[in-house]
Amino acid sequence: MLWTVNNKTETSAGTVAWGSAGNGPPLVLAHGWPWSSFSWHRMILPLSRAYTCYWYDMPGFGRSAKDHGQATGLDVQGLVFKEMVEFWELDRPSVFAHDFGGAVTLRANLLHDVVYNDLLLMNVVAVSPWGSEFFEHVSRHIEAFTPLPPHIHSAIVFAYIRSALVSELDEHELHELASPWLTPEGQASFYKQFAQADDRFTDEFADKLKTIACPVTVIWGEKDPWIPISRGHQLAGAIGVQLHALEGVGHMPQLEAPRPLLDMILSLPEALPELEGN
Repeated sequence: MLWTVNNKTETSAGTVAWGSAGNGPPLVLAHGWPWSSFSWHRMILPLSRAYTCYWYDMPGFGRSAKDHGQATGLDVQGLVFKEMVEFWELDRPSVFAHDFGGAVTLRANLLHDVVYNDLLLMNVVAVSPWGSEFFEHVSRHIEAFTPLPPHIHSAIVFAYIRSALVSELDEHELHELASPWLTPEGQASFYKQFAQADDRFTDEFADKLKTIACPVTVIWGEKDPWIPISRGHQLAGAIGVQLHALEGVGHMPQLEAPRPLLDMILSLPEALPELEGN
């Protein structure tokens, strides 16, 4: 497995853990919530045959810093994405974003002038209103959830992760996705993400979606339990592109159906074009 986050760098929002692999034009992988860069681990080997892939755990996520009082909302994450692209000295990278990585990368592009070669958005948070019923419930009752006993919190984390899926993951993958949230600082950061959620972070770029100055591809797991495909069609329409649906797939195509996902990308000339023939 090529995925590691053994490198560290400082950002305006704290220490970030990151990794890279491959030898080709740059491709940045942007994870979502409550995930980490581990969510890309099945995709890194095939993608790194055509690209130099870069990935990182966003501040407050995975193995990056989870400090008391740390701001890790979407507004902050968009700026950190820009900082990481500049740290890696990337010129017009390709970008592949999932879940709220979509909002992060769209903010970086549309509000902070980070230029992309092309952008692939998959089951992303990008149009409001967003958030599942559980997400909205926790957001309204943060004080009740934050002090939960660790075993109750652990059960919530695993149940929340499973609720995003249509297909079962193996136990190792479930553990890797959940484990960053099961430490004391991870538990605090988990509920902090709910508290910092705000539709205005996507509303701020909603009227700019048609101005994206690079090829954009929108892919969606058609059975996504969290962000219904109707939102995907809404986003694709706002950008002015077609949505491409993965049949029978939930919120995590890169883990639930990596081969069908790669086959779809290879079939779309505008999606990560360097992959053609690899």
